[in-house]
Amino acid sequence: MSPPPLTLVCFAVKEEAKPFRQLAGQRPQLRIQLTGMGWRNAEQALRAAVGKERPGLVLSCGFAGGLNPELKRGTVLFAAEAQTGLEPALLAAGARPGRFACLDRVATTAREKLELRQDTGADAVEMESQVVRDICAEEKIPNATVRVVLDPAGEDLPLDFNRLMTAERRMSACKLTGALLKSPATIGRLLAFRKEVNAAAQALGVVLARVLG
Repeated sequence: MSPPPLTLVCFAVKEEAKPFRQLAGQRPQLRIQLTGMGWRNAEQALRAAVGKERPGLVLSCGFAGGLNPELKRGTVLFAAEAQTGLEPALLAAGARPGRFACLDRVATTAREKLELRQDTGADAVEMESQVVRDICAEEKIPNATVRVVLDPAGEDLPLDFNRLMTAERRMSACKLTGALLKSPATIGRLLAFRKEVNAAAQALGVVLARVLG
């Protein structure tokens, strides 16, 4: 008897993956892949992972910015191909169907998110899922996007994180320190945002553990 197919669960950064990693534990046919942020990083990481061991299912997971003003922080959205068979389990776990826009930058302001909502009709915006979907389409691998709303549509992020990244789309500690020194009042909002990050990641991890468990 052949082993069950591999499920590859992709996150951009470790903060998104941490709660699911803890809840899922060690499972032989489950892989968590950190891709890095943005289109280029996601493409390189996924192509390498698929080349090493072909999965039977790929999930693109992580944070998203809300575009639909009805969506609260912590809402888990999904877009799943029918052949994945995941929709009933996702709905039972409390996730709801949604449409995603994919940018190669962070949408940082309520104004930008409003414009994206008007232009695309999407419910949320993120940075990697379209690349994941495109590669899976090439490779004929069933896939789904499962994302949690971190910042609601009407809310600005505490900083323009695009300005704090390196050319490789990694957060720069030096740039972050410099931004906080220029605007000390931002520190309190950033600390509160960190708690929101942890809570959103936990909500996503719980849904994923229920669906894949």
